[in-house]
Amino acid sequence: MDGRSGLSRPHLVVMVLFDCVQLLDVTGPLEVFAAANDQGARYRLLTASCDGQEVVTTAGARLAADVALEEFTGTVDTLIIPGRPDWRAAVSDASLIAGISRLAGFSRRVASVCAGAFPLAATGLLDGRRAATHWCLTGDLARYFPCIQVDPDSIFVRDGHLISSAGVTSGIDLALSLVEEDFGPQVARAAAKYLVVFMARPGGQSQFSVRQAARQPRHQVVRQVMDDVTADPAADHSLQTVADRVGVSVRQLTRLFRAETGMTVIRFVEQIRIEAAQGLLESGTDPLDVVARRSGFGSEETLRRAFQRERGVTPGTYRARFRTTFTAHSATAQAH
Repeated sequence: MDGRSGLSRPHLVVMVLFDCVQLLDVTGPLEVFAAANDQGARYRLLTASCDGQEVVTTAGARLAADVALEEFTGTVDTLIIPGRPDWRAAVSDASLIAGISRLAGFSRRVASVCAGAFPLAATGLLDGRRAATHWCLTGDLARYFPCIQVDPDSIFVRDGHLISSAGVTSGIDLALSLVEEDFGPQVARAAAKYLVVFMARPGGQSQFSVRQAARQPRHQVVRQVMDDVTADPAADHSLQTVADRVGVSVRQLTRLFRAETGMTVIRFVEQIRIEAAQGLLESGTDPLDVVARRSGFGSEETLRRAFQRERGVTPGTYRARFRTTFTAHSATAQAH
């Protein structure tokens, strides 16, 4: 029996399929539910497409549908809408939008993954609500659907019975949260462990690698500095030391680095060290003074100040957020 909902029947999850859907948007959440079933959950998984037709994903893989989107009847516990890179094509597919709208009418909760927020938004269900999508699409979502309050950073956003997640793999985070809601944290944690993923990712969409997020430099000196800092965050990266290491003056390094990356060397070093500390907090149980030393902050107090300023939480709180999905990313609004 589902301990949260009190239902003896399996919890029905319907995944919507359509051509050019992002493959991982579909398979990521479904694998989470399947793994949860191996840990004691009771999910029944169905796929639905317009006319029940087979679809071709962005990866070229073909997916067969179990049912026709426009014909399925009965209560749906969770309806999931994945995305496709060309969200405009999805939004303009009248049959798809009508099918989602119809099915959402008798779904207990509705979720979107990545660009799936666009076809969901096209139904009007997100009007006046908060929603998330892939970080590179948040501007498009806000412009195309101005009635939606777009959250540009959250991994997923929950507003009433509607849940929307950010880019691609965030569908896994969303699904784990749903498993926790349905069958409790132990089942969700066991599923996450089996899949070798975090129970709950810390941070928002801005958590992607600092080295990759920074403007990619053309100058060899700047590239060397960035590579050196990333390779060993705990090393001495004071401005004079870094300049000496690459054979330029502090003034020249400062000018080059800002021009090429849009930030100062000191700022880049701190961001890399925060990222390194995050990894240590996520994956281990070392005391905070050890984490501070290994990530280059030197002292626990310096680490604490940097985390509080940049992440809005203490290192201890950050680490604790791995214990449950609910405290990490789920931005819950009042039910309408």
